Order: sequence, then structure tokens, then C-alpha cells
Amino acid sequence: MKRMTRNDMAARLAQDIPDGAIVNLGIGLPTLVANYLPADREILLHSENGVLGMGPAPAAGEEDPDLINAGKQPVTLLPGGAYFHHADSFAMMRGGHLDICVLGAFQVSAGGDLANWHTGAPDAIPAVGGAMDLAIGARDVFVMMEHQTRSGESKIVAQCSYPLTGIGCVSRIYTDLAVIDVTPEGLVVREMVEGLGFEELQRITGVPLRLQPAAG
Repeated sequence: MKRMTRNDMAARLAQDIPDGAIVNLGIGLPTLVANYLPADREILLHSENGVLGMGPAPAAGEEDPDLINAGKQPVTLLPGGAYFHHADSFAMMRGGHLDICVLGAFQVSAGGDLANWHTGAPDAIPAVGGAMDLAIGARDVFVMMEHQTRSGESKIVAQCSYPLTGIGCVSRIYTDLAVIDVTPEGLVVREMVEGLGFEELQRITGVPLRLQPAAG
């Protein structure tokens, strides 16, 4: 079994973003998705600090210090892109104008609850930013994260033990091992990395999973 790299995960997720979608890529890992969007699709990337129409990361030496995303990373702007007030950006997020947001997570529950802003550890620095607004404002919430913690515990859990960002908001989970849909009937495995069997994925995850029936 070979786990996907972070870039592999970003490339895989990018394939599921449809033509014409307006998408917010959360701080951290999700920003990698911008580098793998299919060239034949028109996808508008939104950043909560007030940018719409972002392109991929700039080449080294071509960064514009006045053009950054919400994570303070340099970005590019596609033709027709725009900047606007922070308040207008949050109005887009809260008003249901985003088709998809992609967020990282510390935990996702079997029911689609999201915990991604605070671990509760005494020395942790809580940083919710606009995650709560995105989690309830976007039509679909995709989570991109490693399947397990560094100590080997599943990040997909029966119930989140960390403070919640949103309740029942996650639509799909992309990890370094699998792509999993959150449905009213439970978690449904759509894909697994090569060499990983369903029984082993079930053991690693520790919450009930179902395997999506093969097409045809």
C-alpha cells in the first residue's frame, strides 16, 4: 500500500470540481488544489480576504506582495479576476454563493461534523478564521486531510472530541488513503489507494464504512 502525497491528494480532489464552480480553498493543505485544476474547466477560486479569480501559485521571483490569499501566500490573478472588501467576501460566503469549499480538518465525524480550528491543547493557538462561515455557507464542503494522526489514530471518528466548526456540513472526505462520501446512510467509500483492501481501511478507520457498489 502506497499512501498518496499531499500533491496527489490535491490533484485527485481537483478532478471532482466541475466546470463553472465557484470554490474557496481553505488555508494550508487545500491551497495546493489550485495547482491542479483541469485546464479545460472554468473554475473561479475565491479567497476570504477578498479575491475572486485566483490562478495557480506564481513562479519563484514573480510574486506580487500585494496579491495574497487568506493564508498570506502569494497567488496569481486570472483575466477577469477581482479584489473587493473583506465584508463583501464574507457576504459571498454567508449568502450561499460558493459551490464548494475545501477545508483541512483535525477530525470529521461519521455524521459529517467538522472540527478544524482548535485541538483543545493548552498550548494550541485557536484560529477559526472564516471556517465556520464557509462550513455553513458553501453548498458542498470537501475535507482534505491525512487519514490518521502522527500517532496512528483515525481522524475520521464516531464523534468529534475537538471543538466543532460545523455540524453535519461535510459532503466528502479526501485522505491519503481513500475518498469517502458522507451520506444520510453513513460513510461510503468511493475509492481506495492501490494495494489497500476494504477490510484494512475499515480497521484503520474504526467507524462503520460501506463500499460503493461497482458501476454497471
